[in-house]
Amino acid sequence: MLGITVSIAAPAVAVPGGELGTLEIGRYICELPGDATGPAGRHVPDADFTVISASSYRANGRIGSYLLTGDFLVMTSGPHKGKRFHRMNGGFLRNVEDDGSDGRMRCILATRNNS
Repeated sequence: MLGITVSIAAPAVAVPGGELGTLEIGRYICELPGDATGPAGRHVPDADFTVISASSYRANGRIGSYLLTGDFLVMTSGPHKGKRFHRMNGGFLRNVEDDGSDGRMRCILATRNNS
């Protein structure tokens, strides 16, 4: 009699920090909050970037890569290497300060209506 072994695949376990993900492809425009006497936001052009594929972005004419785990984004190479963001929703990111708290700068996916 032959013994038959059946193995059942266990569900994939999320990596520390959450499941791997990708950002929506497009241009992310970054700004700091304004004040009551002026515009609602102050554009920070050096922080802008464009997601060009599932794990790559372009900024300042150079290409880099990013890693999105759960709702936390880290620029792993390129012109924004080391910058960290918290994804608030699909197209809205907030920079993460050195102490891990959400910062003031926000980056928003541009659409035809807001670019």
